[in-house]
Amino acid sequence: MWKMQDFKQKLGKSLMLSAIALFTPYMATLGWTGSLAGSRPLPEPVSAVPAPGLSSGKTIILDREKEVRMDAEQYLIGVIAHQIPADYQIEALKCQAVIARTYLYSLLDGKSEAYESELDVDYLEPARMEKLWGAEKFDEYYQKLERAVAETNGIVMMQEGRYIDGLFCRCSAGRTRPGGESRPYLASVDCLSDMEAEDYLQVKEWTPDEFSRRISSIPGERPVSADQVPGQIQIGERDEAGYVTLVQIGNYQFSGDEVRYALGLNSSFFRLENAEGNVRAVGKGIGHGYGLSQYDANRKAEDGWTFDEILNYFYQNIMLVFE
Repeated sequence: MWKMQDFKQKLGKSLMLSAIALFTPYMATLGWTGSLAGSRPLPEPVSAVPAPGLSSGKTIILDREKEVRMDAEQYLIGVIAHQIPADYQIEALKCQAVIARTYLYSLLDGKSEAYESELDVDYLEPARMEKLWGAEKFDEYYQKLERAVAETNGIVMMQEGRYIDGLFCRCSAGRTRPGGESRPYLASVDCLSDMEAEDYLQVKEWTPDEFSRRISSIPGERPVSADQVPGQIQIGERDEAGYVTLVQIGNYQFSGDEVRYALGLNSSFFRLENAEGNVRAVGKGIGHGYGLSQYDANRKAEDGWTFDEILNYFYQNIMLVFE
C-alpha cells in the first residue's frame, strides 16, 4: 500500500493540496460507511488540471509475440470505455474506474504483470473508441476517461482486507438486489431514477409454439409443450428487490436468469401474462440488478454526489484503499 509521500509524488505538485484535503463535512453529515486505510483522505475532484501520468507498477502485456506492454492504469481507460457511456458525469466515470481497477487488481492477485489473454476483461483500443464515439467526440471522451482513472489513481474497494466483487448494471428495476452471504456488501438500495432510463421498460410477446421452443432450449432436458402455455406458467419466487428467482412451467422449474436469457429479456425482473392466448413478458431494468446502477450513479453525480459517496451508497461497509 502506498505511503503518502509516494502518493504525492505520483499526482504531482499540481494535485498535492487537493490530495490532502479531508472530507470532514461529508463524513459528519452522511455517515460514511467506508474509510481509507490509515485514515488517509481521498483526493478531491480537480478541474482544469491536466491528468498526471498514469503509473501503477503493474503491467498488462497486450501481445505475446511483440511483448507490447501497458501500465494497468493506462489499460483501465480502455476497460471503462467498454463498460459505461463516456458522456456520463465525471463522478460516475470515476466510480466505474474504481470498480474496474478493483476487478483488474483482483485478477492480478498480487502479480506485477500479466498477459491480457489470461484476464477476463473486455478492452477497447483507441481505434475502436473512435469508431464507437465518432471522430468529433473522441478527444473529449478519451480525456474524460483518462481524468476518471487519474483522479482515482490506485484506489480499490475492499472489505476485511479482500477485494470486493464490484458488480454493476446499466440500470436496476428501481431497487438493487441483495448480495446474500457471499456478497454482504451488496445491500438492496433504492434507485428510483432508474425508472426514467431509456429502455427501462421492455414488452415482448410470443406465440405458444415460439415460447415453448425457447424455454425447451434451456439446458437440462426440461421440455415444455405449446399446450402448457400460458396456462401453466407461474412465477414461483422473487427476491426482496422483486427479481424473479424461480419460474414453474408445467412440471419443470427454471431460474429467473434461465428464463431471462432464453427469452432475450433485459433483466430477470419480469412478469409473464396471458395476452389473448400468447405469452407476454413485461420487464424492468437493464442487467442483473446487483451492485452499482450506472444510470442512478450518473443521476447522483448530476445532483452533486462525489464518487466516494456514490460507491459507499451501493457497496456498504467497504474501505476505499490506495494500492
